[in-house]
Order: sequence, then C-alpha cells, then structure tokens
Amino acid sequence: MQDSTAHEAITGGRTALGIELGSTRIKAVLIGPDHQPLATGGFDWRSTLADGIWTYDLELVRTGLQAAYADLAANVLAAHGVELTTTGALGVSAMMHGYVAHDSDGNQLVGFRTWQNTMTGEAAHELTQLFQHNIPQRWSVAHLRQAILNGEEHVSRLATVDTLASWVHSQLSGERRIGVGDASGMFPIAAGTGSFDAGMLAKFDELVADKGFEWKLADLLPEVLPAGAPAGSLSEAGARLLDPSGKLRPGIPMAPPEGDAGTGMVATNSVARRTANVSAGTSIFAMVVLEDALKELHEEIDLVTTPAGDPVAMAHAANGALDLQAWVNLFGEAAKAVGSTIDVNELFGALYRSALEGDPDGGGMLAYNYLAGEHVVGLEAGRPLFVRTPNSNFTLANFMRTHLFSTFGALRVGMDILIKDEGVQMDSMFAHGGLFKTKGVAQGFLAAAMNTPVSVGDVAGEGGAWGMALLAAFLGSGSDSLADWLGSEVFAGAEVETMEPNPSDVAGFDQFMERYRAGLAIEQAAVSAL
Repeated sequence: MQDSTAHEAITGGRTALGIELGSTRIKAVLIGPDHQPLATGGFDWRSTLADGIWTYDLELVRTGLQAAYADLAANVLAAHGVELTTTGALGVSAMMHGYVAHDSDGNQLVGFRTWQNTMTGEAAHELTQLFQHNIPQRWSVAHLRQAILNGEEHVSRLATVDTLASWVHSQLSGERRIGVGDASGMFPIAAGTGSFDAGMLAKFDELVADKGFEWKLADLLPEVLPAGAPAGSLSEAGARLLDPSGKLRPGIPMAPPEGDAGTGMVATNSVARRTANVSAGTSIFAMVVLEDALKELHEEIDLVTTPAGDPVAMAHAANGALDLQAWVNLFGEAAKAVGSTIDVNELFGALYRSALEGDPDGGGMLAYNYLAGEHVVGLEAGRPLFVRTPNSNFTLANFMRTHLFSTFGALRVGMDILIKDEGVQMDSMFAHGGLFKTKGVAQGFLAAAMNTPVSVGDVAGEGGAWGMALLAAFLGSGSDSLADWLGSEVFAGAEVETMEPNPSDVAGFDQFMERYRAGLAIEQAAVSAL
C-alpha cells in the first residue's frame, strides 16, 4: 500500500487492529483495507512458576498491552507520519484454555492458570467419562472441577470464569463475551448450535450440587459468539487501558475474542471443512476441520471449533521444536569454540539441509524431544533422549533427520487416530512456524509423516495477531461465511509452495515410528530414574 493511501486509511479508520497475547510475546498488528500489515508492535514476556503453577500476572497483562500498543503507535507514526487515534475494528486473542477467576467485585481469586499446567488429571478424566466427550487438562472446566475436588476456598466466591482473551476483552469493552473457537477450549460446544452444550452444563451442575454453590456453571461463563458477530465496542476505560496517553478514542467496534488456535486457522486460510494446519513452536499441533463428528471418544484428541463454529479435531503435542533448537545451539557453541563466526540462521539452514542426505529412517536411531510430559503417549513428565545402537549409522545427516522426525513423533501418534482409526479426510494441510523456514526440509518430513501434501508460504503474515486483525476486519465485511471471505478477499492469489510426500521418506518415517513407539519404555524409564 502506498504511503498516501495508507495515511488516508489510518486517518479515516479504514483499518483493523489485532492484538494477540501469546506464550512469549504480546503482539499488535494494524492492517489496511487490503488486509496487509501497516505496522506492528510488541512486548516480550514469559510465564512464571508460582507455587507450582504456571501463570502470568494480570498486572503484567495490562503493562504488556500498553507497551505493545505504544510500540505499534510509534511505528505507525514513523512509517506513515500519522498518529493513531482510531481503527475501524479491534479484536483480542490469546493462548487458549486456562482459568481466570474473579468474584462479583472483580477481585482476582487465584492466579491465572495457563494451558501449560498439568495438574487437573483427576478432573479431566472424571469429566471426560461424565460427558463422553474428551476434556483435556488445559480446559477451563477441568481447572474449575479440580479446584472443587481440591477443596479450594475460592470456588464458593466465584462470579466469573474466563480465558485470558475473554478477560482482556471484558476489560476493553465492559462486555463478557467470547468467540466460539476460544469458548470451545472452556467447555464443550453443542453440535450445530454454536453455544455451550446445555445437557453437559446440567450434568456438571448435578455433579457439584452437594456443594451448595450459589452459582450455576452457565452463570460463570461468558456469552459465546461466532466470527462476524458484534461483541461490543472499546469503552472509555478500555481506551485508557490500551493508551494511557489519551490519543486513542473509544467506540471502536470489537470482534469476539478468540484463542490462538483459531487465529492460526484464520492466518493460514484453514477454516473450511477438510482443511488442516500444523503449527510448530514451543508445542506442535494440527487442527483438522471435520466434515462429520468422530465416531468414538478419543482422549488423545481435543474437539474444538473454528471461529465460525465448525467442528475441529485437534491433535496436540506439548513438546515442539525446543529440544531441536537446543541441539542446534550446541553445534553453534562447538563452532564458536573453534573460531567460527557462522550466523545462527545459516547454522540452522546448514544443519537442517544436511538431514536431506540421511538414510530414509534416520539410520536406525531414536530421539524424544520431551522437555515436558506428553499426554498423547501417556507420559506425565519428559526427559529429552537420544538413543542409538552399535549398528546405527551415526552421521550428522542421520542425527539431524532423527531429531527432525522426533519433532513430529507425538503429533503423528495423534494424527494416526484421526486418519487411520476415524478415516478423516483432508484436502490440504498448511504448515507454519520457524521450523519450516529452511525450504524443503521440515515441510517434506511433515508430508512424509502425514503421507499428505503440505503447503507453506507467506500467507500466515504476522501470525495470530494478523489472524485476529482479519477477524476484526470480517466484522464489517457484510459476508456471512468466514471461509468464503478469506478465500476470495484475503488469500486470493496467495503464493504457496506445496510438497508431495516422497514415498521413500514415507516408508522411512514409518520405520522410525515403529522404533518410536517401542522406545517409549526407555523414555518412561528415564522419567522414573532421573
């Protein structure tokens, strides 16, 4: 977009702002009428472990929102010569799931419990059996039920339970509303209704009736809305929260707040049925938009929805690319020790590309990237491991291939349930994340792991914050189909590169997975011993 056109769009409010509170960064993206970023802003943060619970201080949430917005506004001024005082629409997204609890006076009752915590196993199992619907440990209702089982005093004083996104939305708008995609990580959504399942709500209330709580579960949860529905507007207090300088004007229409899984689907044009996307970062997960409900209950598979309310099966692995990154960093230290000044990006590229020269199965070696527990294989804790036999073909190429394969190992376990057991069909799979920056390596290995074509490209823009900005723009689009609007208005003509699965790599990955499944006993022994 030319500077003059961008200037007019900003001053005329023909823009949309998306803010996403991710696990390591709060990011703000302002897009223009062409849906491309005009400016970005950010604030780095990380969770902390407090009394054994992974959390973020809600005061830091406020600080981070202000810092990210201030950075964005400064970049708008620097790039386009205009002060940011309004936008055409605004939306907030954040890490899905978790538990933000307040009383009727707005006092926070316990620290924000994030998706990282694995302390609700008893509750998650009980609710899964009660509902005959998988309830992962990360879900808000699992945290609530576990707090009740633990006899936590705060539960009797509850007035609201939120995700991080719905809580931030309430601070900006004064309205307790949530997008259906994020809501599906709180409590099950009834098929075809776009609302919390009334029958399951009644079962939960009956389960805890003997406690004598004054609340019903439905009273604690925010109102659920689909993408495109108005979710309120930026209040005077919300405008001051974002911009204490007073330049940002209230009244901006707000989209339903969403989770980062939903904004990832939007940012990769993967909201239509039979589409899928894989996101690889700290964790790795695949989102597959379903045509039909799954035939059986699978505790390894999360059932959520797109921001439009269509059913999604989510295969989630808690451990992503961090262990692989640690190995690359170790090679970097070795290079530095002998006087090399190789650029870190060059190092990643060289090591990743070496894997292309490896044996199809990785030379008979095995690795687990488990820095944390991995629910999909039944492990509550993890120990990163690399294992080889005396007969393994121990080369750099095979070492790197084995660790890249390992990054997709737990994900493959979950996807086997969908593809082999449930017969789920996919027309396309889009991959995004830093793992895929080296052209043709991880993309090809993922295609082999899933035995399906995998596409990558620049369509993910600025990630989830851009996806949230698109959902904000959709608010005023006049379209009643998010999938159609994305396809015709945002991604038409987008350049992507697609790799078909290489039969040799498919066979090699299958051999690796035989070792991977058999070797889980080694991983369990390491957890027990160390």
